[in-house]
Amino acid sequence: MSSAQDSRFNAPMTYAGAGVSIDAGDELVRRIKPHAARTMIPGVLAGIGGFGALFQMPAGMREPVLVSGTDGVGTKLKLAFTLDGHDGVGQDLVAMSVNDILVQGARPLFFLDYFACGRLDVAVAERVVAGIARGCELAGCALIGGETAEMPGMYPDGEYDLAGFAVGAVEKSAIIDGSTIGDGDAVLGLASSGPHSNGYSLIRRIVESAGADYQGDFQGGTLARALLAPTRIYCKPVLAVLDRVPIKGMAHITGGGLLENIPRVLPDGTQAVVRREAWTRPAIFDWLQEHGRVEEQEMHRVFNCGIGMAIIVARQDAQRAVAEFTALGETCWEIGSIRACAADAPACVVV
Repeated sequence: MSSAQDSRFNAPMTYAGAGVSIDAGDELVRRIKPHAARTMIPGVLAGIGGFGALFQMPAGMREPVLVSGTDGVGTKLKLAFTLDGHDGVGQDLVAMSVNDILVQGARPLFFLDYFACGRLDVAVAERVVAGIARGCELAGCALIGGETAEMPGMYPDGEYDLAGFAVGAVEKSAIIDGSTIGDGDAVLGLASSGPHSNGYSLIRRIVESAGADYQGDFQGGTLARALLAPTRIYCKPVLAVLDRVPIKGMAHITGGGLLENIPRVLPDGTQAVVRREAWTRPAIFDWLQEHGRVEEQEMHRVFNCGIGMAIIVARQDAQRAVAEFTALGETCWEIGSIRACAADAPACVVV
């Protein structure tokens, strides 16, 4: 071993020299505190900066049941890295978890995030966390804590991964489990903002095979803008309507599309019949289908195709529910109905 090597290994070693900057982590915490502060709601006892976050259960609940959910953003992050689109993926992260717990009637209480990278870029991380805080505001929950992990060698420079964790509460007697869904009930659909956070492995392959320019004109904007549109968060409008109209079941339309998510809330022996012409499908899905030569069945198994949340109500409540959602600024359609079916029949069909 040369003397140069000897001196290198004999020199004092530091965490920064190994690729981890404690100072950058401290700076990120300082920067994100104002974003988190905007999300504070009654119940938060201790938030960002401690070893654990504290939250007191809402007063007045008789038999509160905690409902939890966790998810990530998936390969949509690859587009964020390529297109410098870090501002919306934080909202995507929140949406994927809070919309999941919403379907059981839970009101989101708090959210935690996990941000992992090889080298911490404080400016990029702040943009991501600002989006997380924005998502929490839309959901009505608190960004109560999280973790930033800088792990040299685990991720390429300029890339990171995200995971999110949401906790909500619902009265035990008010849990929505789909058990009362039956023949003749109506299926409503709330509009999505685009692909949300699903199907991006296929999306990126379609764009690549088509030789398309992400910055090219698309519907008055760019293809990048259409594909990076943040996932809609449905908590506030759904909870408001739930106070006025009985809801029998809900399905967050994520990976698996309409065909695999609606059946998750249906009792055995029932089938959802969804009418393709009942809603306006956003142009981005037509573009993807055309340029990827994707069959219609596959479209409905991979993408939400314009429906981000399906809601099942009694037939007599359908018109009122649509009117209530419309009054709250949501685009809502009656997209289908429930019927009895044989045990071996598919639980959801799009016709």
